[in-house]
Amino acid sequence: MYSTEIEVRTGSQAVVHDLTHEAESFLRDADATDGLLHVWVPHATAGLAVLETGAGSDEDLLTALDELLPRDGRWRHRHGSPGHGRDHVLPALVPPYATIPVLGGVLALGTWQSICLVDTNLDNPVRKVRFSLLAG
Repeated sequence: MYSTEIEVRTGSQAVVHDLTHEAESFLRDADATDGLLHVWVPHATAGLAVLETGAGSDEDLLTALDELLPRDGRWRHRHGSPGHGRDHVLPALVPPYATIPVLGGVLALGTWQSICLVDTNLDNPVRKVRFSLLAG
């Protein structure tokens, strides 16, 4: 298995950060042919989603998360910025992993699909993302 970890700066606001180009670069470095790309975020307050970006879906996801998980005082987990407890619930809805087929060295994503880091944690501006290739 070939694996590497990258660092992503997400800043101080909730973001949907497209990782597709980094994943494609990883596959080139791995001389990938066929297999599975596993993407992992080793954080308790971030997740990964496969979705369309740039046409509003990324902002729609953040809006939906704000509605489902309001940044208010209801959370029992209370360290960090106000409402930070909701960030610890996020990975139950947006999991910290994704697995994508690789065929002929290319991600087998649909036309509008991208691999995205979803980070709503205002207290942690730097994230790690691990790419691992399980060759077929």
